[in-house]
Amino acid sequence: MKIRLSALRWMRTHENRVWILSLAAGAPAVAASLYLLTAGEYAPKVRWTVGAVITLGWWAAAWSVRERVISPLRTLSNLLEALREGDYSIRARGANPNSALGEVMRQANAMAATLRSQRLGAVEAAALLSKVMEEIDVALFTFDGGERLKLVNRAAARLLDCEAGDLLGRHAAEMGLAGFLAGQQRGTVAHSFPGASGRWSVRRCIFRESGLPHTLLVVSDLTQALREEELQAWQRLVRVLGHELNNSLTPIKSLAGSLRRLAALPQPAASARDDMLAGLAVIESRSDALSRFVGAYSRLAKLPRPRLADSDVGAIVRRAAAMERRLNVLVTPGPDLKIRADADQIEQALINLIHNAVDATLAGSGAVEVSWTVEQGKVLITVTDSGPGVANPANLFIPFFTTKPGGSGIGLVLSRQIAEAHGGSLSLHNRGEERGCRATLMLPA
Repeated sequence: MKIRLSALRWMRTHENRVWILSLAAGAPAVAASLYLLTAGEYAPKVRWTVGAVITLGWWAAAWSVRERVISPLRTLSNLLEALREGDYSIRARGANPNSALGEVMRQANAMAATLRSQRLGAVEAAALLSKVMEEIDVALFTFDGGERLKLVNRAAARLLDCEAGDLLGRHAAEMGLAGFLAGQQRGTVAHSFPGASGRWSVRRCIFRESGLPHTLLVVSDLTQALREEELQAWQRLVRVLGHELNNSLTPIKSLAGSLRRLAALPQPAASARDDMLAGLAVIESRSDALSRFVGAYSRLAKLPRPRLADSDVGAIVRRAAAMERRLNVLVTPGPDLKIRADADQIEQALINLIHNAVDATLAGSGAVEVSWTVEQGKVLITVTDSGPGVANPANLFIPFFTTKPGGSGIGLVLSRQIAEAHGGSLSLHNRGEERGCRATLMLPA
């Protein structure tokens, strides 16, 4: 039984089947030759010699066919094994390029060349990525599904005040990073690391490697950038405050000196009394202007956070347009929709935009139009006027900058702050095809 099973297994191999089929193909001719040899009148020695030659030739020819079929397959097997092991330098040789087997060899060689090129590109890309990760001044951490650290760059190791090799394999909780792997994917936090402390921008994303989820954690320092922005903000504030205060304090100081000299006269004339009253009136006027300036700055600096609720866009636009009494504002209806917004703040922003549009239009002739549309998931509320347009767009959103007599210069700044607090934006552009300006308030839909 065991012998029969061994024989069956021996016959099932490809090379042995080829050999057996080759023997079977030549068997009729060999049998006929041996029959004719035995039937003829030949000496026994001749019969045995010729019969042995025929039999051995038949056997050798079948074996040659077997080797001829098996040898290229072994070459292909060795080539594929080398490819599997990552060795792309081996090539198949010796096959006729005009045969089917030669075509198979050529395609296998082409696949090896392609894989070699792709591997070389992948190695170079990985080397470049590794170099960039090491040199970039942003902390990068990669964690596997079990929150074990798999990859860390030099900036991250410096942030944790430890060698990169000592950090690999450690759990996020051991390094104080577990809190960054939960919650929002983006945010700004104040945190003290072993190597540094300050305000940090934290970003997190998920990617897959070998089919398994991994987490990439990016931690960048905001301290220096915030300090530079804070310094610039203070410089702008001091420049604006100094300009406004000097505009009011310089005439007040001059008038106060004049009034002091008039008051020092032993018997002031009637005209001097009138001059004193006029000077006091100017001082009062400039003081009121300075008070209004401080009040406007307080409103700009103390804008509360929006209280989001479902708000009807059409109702907000119509209420804002109805607040303007100097000119009939045309409201072009858009789609019926609601957004998550602070209706009072959005209405205040639109009142400021409509007020400015009416101011510009009253200087000439024309109309003010308000409309709204939805484009690519954004609500666009547009206020269009027929005024002279914007002469200096660079100064539009500078606090307290105004070209209108008696203007505060905070309307557009306040409107833009409201838009940005809602995740939107505010832009003003001259109408290219017609006279006037177009203000666009963009809000998330």
